[in-house]
Amino acid sequence: MKKIEAIIKPFKLDEVREALSELGISGLTVTEVKGFGRQKGHTELYRGAEYVVDFLPKAKVEVVLADDMVDSAIEAIVKAANTGKIGDGKIFVSPIEHVVRIRTGEINDEAL
Repeated sequence: MKKIEAIIKPFKLDEVREALSELGISGLTVTEVKGFGRQKGHTELYRGAEYVVDFLPKAKVEVVLADDMVDSAIEAIVKAANTGKIGDGKIFVSPIEHVVRIRTGEINDEAL
């Protein structure tokens, strides 16, 4: 099992969710986060005062799935989240050792 964490632009969230849903991936967690990479930040003008926006709004999508679905899920996320501009995001893949469904006590693959 693997955990995919994708940091994407917030307006691409629905497209990413739909792309994963088409693969049969039904469970995911979404968190509103802020951050920056090469994009750094930018300056904005508000009521005549200029200020720096250091951290940009992003969406973090987390999904745990079987090893054989990782490549197709990554491909779907990249295709759905890509705008071709700086700040499109990153995808991280981590191994998952153990999963337990709290309601039923199912473990590992059965718990997904």
